[in-house]
Amino acid sequence: MSLAANVQPAAKPTLYRILFAIGLVHLFNDSIQSVITAIYPILKDSMSLSYGQLGWIGFGLSFTASLMQPVVGMYTDARPSPYLLPLGMGSTFIGMLLLGFAPSYPLVLLAVVFVGIGSAVFHPEGSRVSYMAAGSRRGLAQSIFQVGGNAGQALAPILAVFVFYPLGQHGAFLFMIVAAAAIFVQLQIAKWYGEQLRVNPRAKGAARPRTSGTGTKLAVAVTLLVFLVFARSWYHACISNFYLFYLHEHWGLSEQNAQLFIFSFLAAGAAGTFFGGPLADRFGRRNILFLSMLGAAPFALVLPYAPPVIAFVLLLVMGFILLSSFSVAVVYAQELIPGKIGTVSGLITGLAFGLGAIGSVFIGNLIDWTSLPFVMKACSFLPLIGLMTFFLPSDKKLKEWSGE
Repeated sequence: MSLAANVQPAAKPTLYRILFAIGLVHLFNDSIQSVITAIYPILKDSMSLSYGQLGWIGFGLSFTASLMQPVVGMYTDARPSPYLLPLGMGSTFIGMLLLGFAPSYPLVLLAVVFVGIGSAVFHPEGSRVSYMAAGSRRGLAQSIFQVGGNAGQALAPILAVFVFYPLGQHGAFLFMIVAAAAIFVQLQIAKWYGEQLRVNPRAKGAARPRTSGTGTKLAVAVTLLVFLVFARSWYHACISNFYLFYLHEHWGLSEQNAQLFIFSFLAAGAAGTFFGGPLADRFGRRNILFLSMLGAAPFALVLPYAPPVIAFVLLLVMGFILLSSFSVAVVYAQELIPGKIGTVSGLITGLAFGLGAIGSVFIGNLIDWTSLPFVMKACSFLPLIGLMTFFLPSDKKLKEWSGE
């Protein structure tokens, strides 16, 4: 046997410079997006909005992103477009400009639609950049990308306290600077992305054939994964959008102090997102998905009855556990349907946004129809849907299906 026959192709290196850059832009993008929900109390008071109307703001923001993400992903799977990244952030820039001076509820809705469009363009292409720069460490790469977004979400309550409470809606103008910084970074990433396509025209990934007889099993697996995203997204929407009102009305905390509780949940979630990917690389995607959902369930069930001191600790622990599967679900889906990086990433993150949007509207209206304590207790059962993870195919089975 010749020496050449024993030479294995060198593993592609993990490009941390690119991963941290796209993670930074994700932080910018999601901090802008998340301050909109963080300023619900300001909008509610200044425009005399109901909980249902607040839910429609969340719907306008998130559902726009969810509808467009798979479309953008399918388009860029066929025609990778590096400069869509800065163009999408341009839409976010316009949205924050509109939000800064919007005098009425309809204009607020229009502003958040522009922000949603920017998010829809960013996420599939950002996830593709992460995949291209991952080398052999896909879980870690997706975690670095996603932790930027979750960190941005975690910062939103703090930014609301220090920017929007003093400045009101006009604080949105400051986030135009953040959007401009994101555009600058994305222009640099787009240059690298374009160079990768020139060097390796197949960098976008080619679909690999599945073994025969897996069509039905694949459809079942995708459906189960959607249910898991559904449960996590609705519960996340319940806590991040409405739990601060529960703390204010049920436990008497000020809205500013209640924002710190939401920050603890989201910040712990960002940490969980970061560690979830490497843990999935080591222990398996499905195992982390299972532990993430079911492990959060006991804390979720106790939270509505916990006084503020205990609730703060519960939010920290639960946020870390629950969102440890955020990046893992994307990587699992990419391996479930290989070669369609943009479409799959757009579908899963789009589902997270879209189902969160529907959840935001439904939960907001349900609070108006019933009561805030009732809805908090009802939502606490959602993580139990994580039991369905048991029926997902194992990582080994995914490799068998793809012939690896």
